[in-house]
Amino acid sequence: MTSNIEGVVFDLGNVLIDWDPSAAIAAGVGPDEARRFLDADDFDFMAWNHGPDSGGSWDEAEAAVRRTHPHWVEHALAYRANFAASLLGEVPGVVDVVRDLHEQGVPLVGLTNWSDELYPHAPRLFPFLEILDDVVVSGTVGAAKPDRRAYEIAAARLDLPFERLAFVDDKQLNVDAAAALGMTAIRFTDAAALRTELRSRGLPV
Repeated sequence: MTSNIEGVVFDLGNVLIDWDPSAAIAAGVGPDEARRFLDADDFDFMAWNHGPDSGGSWDEAEAAVRRTHPHWVEHALAYRANFAASLLGEVPGVVDVVRDLHEQGVPLVGLTNWSDELYPHAPRLFPFLEILDDVVVSGTVGAAKPDRRAYEIAAARLDLPFERLAFVDDKQLNVDAAAALGMTAIRFTDAAALRTELRSRGLPV
């Protein structure tokens, strides 16, 4: 089967790399407190984390917690201090898919919502990232998914239009944003389903 898709854009967290923020927070305050923090009605961890992912600094993000949610300061500080503990390993089977695409000459780029300050943990712990032609780190470029600019930067790195790109992410919001731009958008569930999805679109996996 021939395909109009020439390149693939991969999210990293929970697509290629198993990421669990509770593990980092638990390393500082214990698992029960970590869960209480992440489930809190008065604090949105993911929204807070999106600030540094979008280009803000962790110093600023942590200072904001001190001002607005002082009872959560210890929990919030534990996340950055123990961040490496949140990176649990490769998502099973997906790196094999990436290698297969690479060996067939398919251009590949990562597009990750990740702070500039914390991203260096990734290539240190996961050398397979070198397989990718490039990685667009949201905190470095100042644009995080689902911001259109993040997708534009990824497409530019591959020098391909949206219509020639497949996009893989575990979050529906990001998948919907990619589809609206004309990308072939795939919500990630597991490696086997991803391989089937890519193959059905004519990619050599």
